[in-house]
Amino acid sequence: MSEMRSLLERTAAHAATFVEGLDAAPVAAVAELPALRAALGGPLPETEREAAQVIDELVRDVAGGLLGSAGGRFFGWVIGGAQPAALAADWLTATWDQNAALYACSPAEAVIEEVAGVWLKELLGLPDEASFAFTTGAQMAHVTALAAARSRLLADRGWDVERDGLAGAPAVRLLSGGRQHASIDRAVRLLGLGTNALHSVGSDADGRVDLAGLERALAADPDAPSIVCLQAGEINTGAFDPFGAACDVAREHGAWVHVDGAFGLWAAVSERFASLTRGIERADSWTTDCHKWLNVPFDSGVAFVRDAGAHRAAMTTQASYLVASTDLGAAARDLDGAARDQIDWNPEWSRRGRGVPIYAVIRALGRQGIVAMIERCCEHAARLTREIAALSGAQLLAAPKINQGLVRFLDEDGDHDQRTDEVIARIRAGGDAWFGGTTWNGMRAMRISVVNWRTNDRDVDRAVAAVRDAVAHPHSLTDG
Repeated sequence: MSEMRSLLERTAAHAATFVEGLDAAPVAAVAELPALRAALGGPLPETEREAAQVIDELVRDVAGGLLGSAGGRFFGWVIGGAQPAALAADWLTATWDQNAALYACSPAEAVIEEVAGVWLKELLGLPDEASFAFTTGAQMAHVTALAAARSRLLADRGWDVERDGLAGAPAVRLLSGGRQHASIDRAVRLLGLGTNALHSVGSDADGRVDLAGLERALAADPDAPSIVCLQAGEINTGAFDPFGAACDVAREHGAWVHVDGAFGLWAAVSERFASLTRGIERADSWTTDCHKWLNVPFDSGVAFVRDAGAHRAAMTTQASYLVASTDLGAAARDLDGAARDQIDWNPEWSRRGRGVPIYAVIRALGRQGIVAMIERCCEHAARLTREIAALSGAQLLAAPKINQGLVRFLDEDGDHDQRTDEVIARIRAGGDAWFGGTTWNGMRAMRISVVNWRTNDRDVDRAVAAVRDAVAHPHSLTDG
């Protein structure tokens, strides 16, 4: 057996042990910061050591410092697990070690990405003509899509932003219901638009955009280049904006419509939930994160843009040493045209083959398997929220529309916010489940998010029992 094969098999054994232990291990990390620094730190190594020893020690030293977020009892944030085919394909992606920037760098990975993008558009009900880009996550997917919006809106006003920059350009504004994900705020910072470009038009109690407020804002400054930011799945309640009506308003005023569908865009796959996304195909750009609900490893954001010309103008780059697919002649061309160079659509230069795990899991599950996974997660979220809300001292704030629910915990003395945070902390400390906190309509709440293919009825039972135990404790964490 070669040294490399031995190392990879040893590493695979460590990985299998971790995955097989997810059901029994505490969901929360139990190691404290000083212990992790002591185990993982130390002086800079000066001499070589065996790779197998490094891997063994790495596995040993991270013990207690990893969240069980890959398992079925993690309900914090919106973090999915990795489907088996996606995890294995991700390992192969690292093993192949290809730069997925150009067809010339890796013809197979370029075609995989091309096929995966087409499959995703079909699954999500997006326009055939839309271009796409595989990014690090929804954050950079927003940057990519909004860069395309900026390019088109300013070009329509005679300004070439790629050539001339933003100094002196018409000011681009972004209109939203005011509850957009913070990644939108950071995207406008990265694009040089600034957070002062964000304007709230108001929203209802669930976070859906106020259409009358949107109409007033657009009408008040009809010449301003405007982007309307809508949500498919508000981060706390899972609410969906009224896409068709909002697109009607935006079209009337020449605005670009961008949809943040980090997890909620996947509702379109299921007939049970597709009505929530009705009209979404009329937008101009969309983003999602395949880690969340396609359950592939991280580094899996996707941006889709109806105006492929604006998308390419915002992202493409050239250098004399690059070998574009158009330079490869017949080897990179067939009846459908030239091969796709990923660098024309992505904000990165060197990058891994992000499309490979996505391609693999779509092949493994097919449309029916993806629908089953999404609907199963929604069923677990509904049951989990319902049974927790039924506990003594709990209060339902938002029942799941898809996979997100909100509850809070009431205090006899009226400090419901503190009580809610205490209960969340006790649940985590118990190790049987992990939930996150949030502030919603001025109240502290516990978010319930189910987006992992591993979650099953036993996991829900354990989580409800963990919450019941935490709620039954009458004293604060500081009472000893």
